[in-house]
Amino acid sequence: MAVDESDSDAETTVRDAISAPDAEGRPRRTTRRFPLFTRDTARPEGGGRAASGDAPAPARQWPILTVLSAVGLGLFLTALDKFRAGTILIGAALIAGAVMRWILPSVGMLAVRSRFTDMVTYGVLGIAIVLLALMAQPNPVLVIPFLDDTLHFTVR
Repeated sequence: MAVDESDSDAETTVRDAISAPDAEGRPRRTTRRFPLFTRDTARPEGGGRAASGDAPAPARQWPILTVLSAVGLGLFLTALDKFRAGTILIGAALIAGAVMRWILPSVGMLAVRSRFTDMVTYGVLGIAIVLLALMAQPNPVLVIPFLDDTLHFTVR
């Protein structure tokens, strides 16, 4: 959709519905929305390098590598038939990711969305995994009576 606007001094062409002329009369974007076809994506806040640019790649991405290493170790423990310890470690790694996302100004590839969304997502998933690991049968460490009643009520 092209609109031609005439001015006494200069003629301005507005290229799309979300652009408007700036002080010099050139069209500029008035919204942070990306156009239909983008050439680049915005980096989430805190998505910069976790270490300086002259550091090697693993050092620049240490937060995500820490979380992934802990999750990998938890999966390995689970494969070795240490289910409860492995899944608690996986949940704790996600909770640690939420804490790092909250505390550190730059976390590299650990930043996927906004800081708030990342913290809530990592935190809720981590807490849910830890709670489910603690409630796993046989011999649950955590017993929540109303959940047992709800299960028996729905199965009968």
